[in-house]
Amino acid sequence: MYRVATEDPMSADAVMLQSALSSTLWRLTGSSGRASFDPSELRDVRACFVVARGERGEPVGCGALRPIEPGIAEIKRMFALPGHRGVGRSVLAHLESEARRLGYEEIWLETREVNQRAVSFYERHGYVRIANYGQYTGRLDAACFGKCLPRAS
Repeated sequence: MYRVATEDPMSADAVMLQSALSSTLWRLTGSSGRASFDPSELRDVRACFVVARGERGEPVGCGALRPIEPGIAEIKRMFALPGHRGVGRSVLAHLESEARRLGYEEIWLETREVNQRAVSFYERHGYVRIANYGQYTGRLDAACFGKCLPRAS
């Protein structure tokens, strides 16, 4: 099992995970993804950065949530180190729970079409294709997804 908790996106562990993500994205897509994420955006009270840790406390995954429109949060920097099955699912569940707690009604995200592993992952977890939004509008290499969040009871 993994423990997922909010952490500073500039902590050593968070920076290591984001660097590993950027290297992976660069190899896969030719872009590190860094241009579409600014850690200072997470200073908003309706945003967070989380790190997943293994049973010995080692960092194994991360993800971020930020507001993009009223009622809509965006997931950024989702990543799991290879060899740690279930980390992505744990991080995504935590971010969805946090989004509900913060009052969001929907979550959007973008990945690249070429990243079929990520596309399949999000589809398996209830995300559906939506029109490309924001900086992804008109980009054929971008795959945008959304998910409506049930109201917390």
